Order: sequence, then structure tokens, then C-alpha cells
Amino acid sequence: MKIAIIGGGIGGLTTALALQKNNLDITIYESAPEIKPVGAGIIMANNAMQVFDKLGIRHKIEKAGHKISTIKITDPQLKALSDVQLNTFERKYGVCNIAIHRGDLQMILAKEIGFENIILSKRLSKIEQGNGYQLTFEDGSLANADAVIGADGIKSVVRHQILNIGKLRSSRQKCWRGVSQFDWTAKYNHQAYEAWGKGRRFGFVRINDQQVYWYAVVNENLVKNPNHLAELFTEFNPEVPKMISETPKEKIFVNDIIDLEPIFHWQKDRVCLIGDAAHATTPNMGQGACQAIEDAYVLGKLFGEGKNVNEVFTQYEKLRMKKAHYIVNTSSTIGKISHYENNLAVWLRNTLLKATPSSVNEKQMEKVFDLSY
Repeated sequence: MKIAIIGGGIGGLTTALALQKNNLDITIYESAPEIKPVGAGIIMANNAMQVFDKLGIRHKIEKAGHKISTIKITDPQLKALSDVQLNTFERKYGVCNIAIHRGDLQMILAKEIGFENIILSKRLSKIEQGNGYQLTFEDGSLANADAVIGADGIKSVVRHQILNIGKLRSSRQKCWRGVSQFDWTAKYNHQAYEAWGKGRRFGFVRINDQQVYWYAVVNENLVKNPNHLAELFTEFNPEVPKMISETPKEKIFVNDIIDLEPIFHWQKDRVCLIGDAAHATTPNMGQGACQAIEDAYVLGKLFGEGKNVNEVFTQYEKLRMKKAHYIVNTSSTIGKISHYENNLAVWLRNTLLKATPSSVNEKQMEKVFDLSY
């Protein structure tokens, strides 16, 4: 059986690898002209690393990235409001959270799958169902497949054509991401920071021996000039505006933060959606790509049980939907709380964060990291 995967991002690549492990014939169709290290950093949380461990590539990812054992939410001066230690989960599941350059992770996955299984410069324009599926690409070329997996992101062509559903939601926040070289990285070994201010926050983490990945999120109404980002963080610890201003302008990516209002159909016949195409989330829990990786894991597990493609897609939807929607909804709420602008609301939020017992944070982490399907 020939399976076409539309989209060669982290979700599409991981799905291809999971299906290859079950001896399935897969081809990835990717719209970009080449697979190159673009984008910024990403944190592969414990649940994603458990999947990579099962797929046999955990050590390659650990080697290319940087282990994170503490997640700190702080005030603008980097004084801790919440300090979540991850060693309990490291011991329980035998894997660590890893911060890595997105491009490095994609390259590890692509090499593992084999470049001969990835066809570039193929942007899907149409799917037609006959005996199987005929795919038409924007360059006029055609391909055939027995089943199709849409890993083509929040604005999924597959979702639009097959299910014709999906409402995008704006958080009314802008996000800047950058990667920079710093000589003081040792100071922040194995720790991910996110500083919450008024209507803005700033996060950063080491991704290897030389580089730090940072991101800045700001309420749209506070942004006067998107090119003067550092000015929005002058009240933060001096290292924050320094990180921004020392990053080359061409290495900074900016986008609006949007998600997908939860949808309740991810599959039809022999077509199914994964990752952002099915359940795009805001990045506030660091689970966007991780949830796509869980999708890949569940699809691989179901195929491994010898089920046919219709059974796999139906059961995958049933197994994954509740958790994916929990992530989307919780992440959306965190995005609102972390961006309060009112002084009293900010004070109350910070006071509650400090007062929250670590057991409560650990309980939420357990819900996210658990892979019992």
C-alpha cells in the first residue's frame, strides 16, 4: 500500500519514520525546494523524546541538542515565580527534555527516512478520490496513493479539500524568534526560562554549546514598530534586550500567534490529518510539534497491530482527540494569563504562581508526558 504524506515538517517526517518501521511504502511531498536548517529553536519535551527513543533516534537528538532539566517562569528581572524540576520524569521515563535547533532536528529525521523518500518543491493543489487518491501539485505534476496523511500545517489544503472545516483563531499576539551565539551560555545550563511581564514575555534556552534560542511574545496593541523589538523589553533584565539586539536582523523570524478552533473530524475514508492540520495550538506549552510526534507514534502503533488503514485512522482519531484538545485549550488559557496588562491582575497572577505547590505543576506535566494509548 502506498501512503502519501503531505508536508515534510517535524510531524510529517516523524510519521514517515514511524510507518517505515512497519514496512509501509511512504512518500513525503514537501512544498519547500530544499531541506535546509531554517527556523529557530524548539524544545522536544519528554513525551516527544519517549517517541524518538522508541524510533531509535533519541541519542542522535540528544547529541545535537542540549538537555533541559528545569523550567523556570520568572518576573521580568528573571527572579523565579515557578520552578519546575524535570528529574522525576527523567527517572520515570528514561528520557530528558531536549532543546535543539529546528533545522538540526529536521535533518536528523530526513536522513533517517532517506532523502529518496522525500520529493521537494511539491505544493499540493488538489486531491481527487477514485480507486485511490490522485494528487495534483501546483507545478502540474501528478501522483497516486492508496492513502493520504495531511501533515500540511494550520492552513492545511488536505483538511480544506477533504473535510472543509477549520476556523483559525488569532490570539492578538505577535511572536519573534531568534538564535544567537553567546559566550555566557554556561550560566543557563540545562534551564529553560520564560519571563512574564505586562502584556509581554520573553523565553530563552541553550540549544547547543554555542547557541541560545530565544522568543519574545507581545500583545499586538503594544507593538508600534515590529523592527524595534528590544525597546519593548527595556524594563526586563538587561540580558533580555541584549539578546535581542545582538541577534542579526535576518536571523529573527516574526509571526502572528494563531491556533485552530478544536475540530472533531480528523479523518475520512483513507485520508487523515496530523499535527497542526488537525489540532494547531498556540506555543504556550511547547507542545505543538510534540503533539504531532504523538500522532505519529499512535499511527505507527496501530499499523503495528496489523489493522487496516480505515481502522487505523478511525482509532487514531478516537485515541488522540481528547489529549490534543486539552493541549489546545490549556495553551490558549496560558497565553491569556501570561499577557495580562493590568497591574493588579499581574500581581495576583504572580502571587498565585509563587504559591502553587510543585505537586500541582508535576501533575499537569504528567498529563502531558504520559503516552498510555
